[in-house]
Amino acid sequence: MRHQKKFNHLGRKSAHRKAMLSNMAASLIIHKRIHTTVAKAKALRVFVEPLITKSKDDTTHSRRTVFSYLQSKEAVTELFREISKKIMDRPGGYTRILKTGNRFGDNAEMCLIELVDYNEAMLSVKDDGKAKTTRRKRSASKKKTDDVAGVKPAVKPEAETIQKQELPSEAAEVKPEE
Repeated sequence: MRHQKKFNHLGRKSAHRKAMLSNMAASLIIHKRIHTTVAKAKALRVFVEPLITKSKDDTTHSRRTVFSYLQSKEAVTELFREISKKIMDRPGGYTRILKTGNRFGDNAEMCLIELVDYNEAMLSVKDDGKAKTTRRKRSASKKKTDDVAGVKPAVKPEAETIQKQELPSEAAEVKPEE
């Protein structure tokens, strides 16, 4: 039984799992998004979010602590210089998992895990405060009453401007052979 066992072992020994999560976390920090399986992404989220929280406090101790997990100077530098400035006001939830479907070979669930503040497409979409309107199809009874009242349906201008192409006559194309 697996009582009180809360994290996914990912089918690996502990040293392999720690090395894999460390490499994935460093790649996520450097590239801002990575493509992986859903199980690994969920394990990575648990691994990397406390490190991002530690980067809010830029001290030598917190840098050494994060380096002991990541084992990458470039990733630690990127985390403390760039990422910590963007996430300073955010109280948590630094990563987003977007499911992308299943892998062709073994049908594993794949996803894209990314840092929330670095997705320009989602940051550019902002609410204008307007209520969302939906387009509704008119009922048949209203259409009949409009037609009776003399309202004609709109005619597309393209339909009027279509020109007929004249085909050359077959007699003109065929030349008598001598």
